[in-house]
Amino acid sequence: LLVRHLVMPEGIAGTEEVVRFIAEEISPDTYINIMDQYHPCYKAFDYPPLSRRITTEEYRRAIEAAIRAGLKRIDGVTC
Repeated sequence: LLVRHLVMPEGIAGTEEVVRFIAEEISPDTYINIMDQYHPCYKAFDYPPLSRRITTEEYRRAIEAAIRAGLKRIDGVTC
């Protein structure tokens, strides 16, 4: 199983809850790809916080949340 999770600005994707759910309800060995590719387009510019890309800090916090949740197979991260 591979789970892909797109990090959104200001945590609106619920990253902490998602990674906790995966670790507790599926398995801490679930392979997860935490994506930083969100790119606003079309009417997203009319709806802050969707009007911007995520920051490096937001992505770092998402990775840290996955590690804290106990996930062991995070794409691109050596735990």
